[in-house]
Amino acid sequence: MKTRKSNEKRVNLIQNVSVEQMVEETIKSRRPETVAELFKILREKKPDLTREELVKIVEKLRDDEKIELQLLPPRVGTYLEYLGVKSENLWFYFVVATSIAVLLAVYVIPSTYPLVVLRWIVGSILVLFLPGFVVMQALFPSGRELDAIERFALSVGLSIAITPLIGLLLNYTPWGIRLDPIITSLFVFTLSIAIIATYRKYRVVLRA
Repeated sequence: MKTRKSNEKRVNLIQNVSVEQMVEETIKSRRPETVAELFKILREKKPDLTREELVKIVEKLRDDEKIELQLLPPRVGTYLEYLGVKSENLWFYFVVATSIAVLLAVYVIPSTYPLVVLRWIVGSILVLFLPGFVVMQALFPSGRELDAIERFALSVGLSIAITPLIGLLLNYTPWGIRLDPIITSLFVFTLSIAIIATYRKYRVVLRA
C-alpha cells in the first residue's frame, strides 16, 4: 500500500512539473496577457485542465517570480453576482460611499469652521475627480489600457471638463446654477455612469 501511494504521489508530481513547464513554454511562445487567455490556449493542449488547477500553478510560478500575469476573472452568472465580488468593485463602492458622503456633508454638517473644511474636501472630490473617474472606468472597462497615473490624470482632466458642462446645461433649465441642482446633477451623473461602467466590466468578465 505504501509503495502504491508513493508511486501515485510521484506520478502527480511529475504531471504537475510537466504542466508547469507547459505553462512557461506557452507564455514564452504565445505571450498571453492574462491567465484567462493562457487558460484558453492550454485547454487546447490539455482538455482535462481545470481553472482551479491552473490558478494554483500560476500562483506558484508568480510566487517564484517566473511569470507576471493577471489572475483569472471571477466566475459569475449574473450582473448582481458580479456586483457582489468585492475585489472587482472596490472602486464602485468607493464612488457610492463618497457620493453619499458629499450629500451628508452638504446637507447635514453645519457650515461652521472647522467642520466646513470637511465639506470642502469631499465636495472637491465629487467636483474634481469622481465624474471623470467613472467615465474612464466606463471607457476602459478591462483596466489594462492605462496605468494608474494616466487614469488619475485623465480622471481629473475629464472632471474639470464635465462639471462646467453640467453647469452650463443647468443654466438653460428652470433650476439654474445653484447648489442643490449642481450637487444633485453631479450625484446622478456619477452614479449613473458608475453603474454603466460596472456593467461593461461585467461583460468583459463574461467574454474572458
